[in-house]
Amino acid sequence: MAGIPKLETPQRAGQRDALGNSNRTDRQTQGPRAKYMLYPYYALMITTTAATQYMMIRMVLGHKTWFGSN
Repeated sequence: MAGIPKLETPQRAGQRDALGNSNRTDRQTQGPRAKYMLYPYYALMITTTAATQYMMIRMVLGHKTWFGSN
């Protein structure tokens, strides 16, 4: 059977490609309501990360409150 070309089968859910990547994240970002669920999540993640970094920098500088010099 050396003359028969190998047919590529489509990737199914849960399977991994040759590099070990799965298509799970692609399925989560597709769909009609994906942006309504993901954009608030991204906004909340960015906001909490920024607030945490802001307070860590203030603590390093010696300020223990969100605003002011104390």
